[in-house]
Amino acid sequence: MLGVVLTLGVIGIVVVAVESGSTRSPRVATPARKPRVGGASIPPAGIQAPSRRGRVGHRAVSLSFSPRVTRELDQLGALGEPVRCGGHHGHDVALTFDDGPGPYSTWALRILRRAHASATFFLVGRLIVDWRHVPSEEASLAALGDHTWTHTLLTGLPTAEIRHELAAAKQAIGAAAHVPVRLFRPPYGAYDARVLALARSLGMVTVLWSIDTRDSEGAPWNEIIANVEHNVRPGSIILMHENRGQTIEALKFGILPYLKRRGLRAVTVPELLTVDPPSKRQLAAGLAGCS
Repeated sequence: MLGVVLTLGVIGIVVVAVESGSTRSPRVATPARKPRVGGASIPPAGIQAPSRRGRVGHRAVSLSFSPRVTRELDQLGALGEPVRCGGHHGHDVALTFDDGPGPYSTWALRILRRAHASATFFLVGRLIVDWRHVPSEEASLAALGDHTWTHTLLTGLPTAEIRHELAAAKQAIGAAAHVPVRLFRPPYGAYDARVLALARSLGMVTVLWSIDTRDSEGAPWNEIIANVEHNVRPGSIILMHENRGQTIEALKFGILPYLKRRGLRAVTVPELLTVDPPSKRQLAAGLAGCS
């Protein structure tokens, strides 16, 4: 036991469109209020949140997109379906973090580095203004993805505004981290044909998830860990949020040690999709193809 229980208010973020993001039955719901970007900001016990000037203390070296990785992403993108998991044939899983950059980004990086693990961070473009150093630090051991400019519900917007949300965030992330941005995740997992087509036209693969840790709904650290332990399998793509103290604690003391015990390796989404891509049948089956 950690000896500490974090108390957080329930944020009330729910999935809006066709995607529940969980291995449980999908839910279709409308948010009672517009969710906050970035989430809660209560640090884990014994951990002080870094200042905006804090740095991990290493030279950022971006993960390169090899011809093999580029080819696989191009092939998946051309199929036009969102990716929810890998092919279940290896020993790799993908940890993903939404809604950054923010005050816990460097803590997540430290924990991942010490565990020799990689991840993927889906960044909100407008937040980069206040956390300019974070994308390049994340790119040293993670892949970066587009999570729109303002973290808004895309399906209710005119097509031109959807394009701006995607294109502006992609440009900001690429400029801050000096890496190609080939991944896109729609806020709340909500998408329609226009969203998928625009992401594809910008050279990005739409990536959802097969396991939702429920941290954005206020799940405490022990429930976050349990949601992973009960559902993870090779090829899983796991949804978390880097700007929540209970998530950082669950990552360090539960999720990463459990993956190690299971013999599962935490890799980036591009790595997972290259070494263990989903089949066309999996993509067509949606979330059911990940079970």
